[in-house]
Amino acid sequence: MPAPRWAAPRCRWASRSRWRGCSALPDRPALPAALRRHPVAHRGLHDPARGVIENSRAAIARAAAAGYGIEIDIQLSADGEAMVFHDDDLERLTPEAGPLRLRSAAELSRIPLRGSAETIPTLAEILGLVGNAPLLVEIKDQDGALGPRVGALESRAARLLAAHDGPVAVMSFNPHAIAACRDAAPAIPRGLVTCPFTAEEWPGVAADRRAHLARIADFDTVGAAFISHFHRALDMAPVRALRARGTPVLCWTVRSPAEEAAARARGATNVTFE
Repeated sequence: MPAPRWAAPRCRWASRSRWRGCSALPDRPALPAALRRHPVAHRGLHDPARGVIENSRAAIARAAAAGYGIEIDIQLSADGEAMVFHDDDLERLTPEAGPLRLRSAAELSRIPLRGSAETIPTLAEILGLVGNAPLLVEIKDQDGALGPRVGALESRAARLLAAHDGPVAVMSFNPHAIAACRDAAPAIPRGLVTCPFTAEEWPGVAADRRAHLARIADFDTVGAAFISHFHRALDMAPVRALRARGTPVLCWTVRSPAEEAAARARGATNVTFE
């Protein structure tokens, strides 16, 4: 989408070091300062009317050129490659249908994004594109119910991100995914994506699991350094408790100056915007 004037970048990247950020406990690397400071473009700076599709090379390049942080999503191909794509299924964003995980990276790289001449990129491609722009990588749940059946995507992403020079952090709704990232690449900053986890939004997740996740009970267990929380629920008690500890609280997804102002007034450190 066109760059909102209200989400102006705060400044250019101050350093090439991805480790500059807030203070961190010994078991958890800090969220890079650039991801605290620069508003984060949700799935890149996309604009479907101009053929710039979410999570595409063009959307990501536009966000980097504009001086924003960049949020992307990754899924796992059938042959173990990290693909930059939001949905489990191909149908919404491509002419194809069916689960992405059943296609190889080579197959996926030939599938056009709907309304664009681009195809689905790999994480490796995007890392080569973003340079030193701040990058926030959401690892999409591979278990299906935010459970423990994870590991392959996290391992592949960790190998790629460990070799990347720019400021980067990983996050996921699934704490098991973040624990896997911690084990695979403990030096990469990591966080949890959080929300109220209502039955309406998460019908495939058991009630007791949803209640556990809503408490953000795994924050210390997985060595998280930040959360990215639903912007309309920043007053939840677990969020307030983490904020009182000095934890960076990012939020998603604001779509107007009023929403950004409200989120910051309620303690958000930074915003993810569209």
